[in-house]
Amino acid sequence: MCSPPNPTKSKVSVYASGEQAMMDASQSRRHLLLLPLLKRFVQWGITANHLTGLSLLCGIGFCFSYGMPWDQAKLLAFSLLLLHVLLDGIDGPLARFQKIAGNRGSFTDTISDQLVVTFTTITLIHYGEATIIAGSLYLFFYTLVVAFAMIRSSLAIPYSWLVRPRFIVYAWLPVETYFLPGTLNYLLWIFTFLLGWKSLTGFYKIRKKL
Repeated sequence: MCSPPNPTKSKVSVYASGEQAMMDASQSRRHLLLLPLLKRFVQWGITANHLTGLSLLCGIGFCFSYGMPWDQAKLLAFSLLLLHVLLDGIDGPLARFQKIAGNRGSFTDTISDQLVVTFTTITLIHYGEATIIAGSLYLFFYTLVVAFAMIRSSLAIPYSWLVRPRFIVYAWLPVETYFLPGTLNYLLWIFTFLLGWKSLTGFYKIRKKL
């Protein structure tokens, strides 16, 4: 009697097809660059989940320190946000090095990143760095595109390209604070229109596939 074949899990990703190809091509270089650090993490018993959790805490730490009433508060906040980004770039290579990379880790990492996007945007709105309309629409369409990207990936119809503006927004915050105050809203509106367009095309493709 023949047993039924085991179903193969499809890889769920929030990356567009073009992004995924570039990431796959760069993984070997990143592995070589980070190899000494990855070995240290393994020796210390640190896993990718630990780094993802620490990255999330650093991102949330930005929110609590940004509005503190002392001179170096914003510098601390930006440092925590930078640490969040760096750790976010290491947890994936560590998971692959430990041979535990999979959909669960990718999903956890995506949710962690989205939580930081959400909390940082709310913080910027709260302290008046972003208007309620610009910040809210940016956050809404960003979340929608991430959700659609995961759905499209699971349906084997990934986006051909995606705009991923969180790193640009994070990098612009010191510019907004120290050099060009009042420019963040313009940046958010630009990305809101791009994310809105990708939301529309994502909805159309998913509906067509169902």
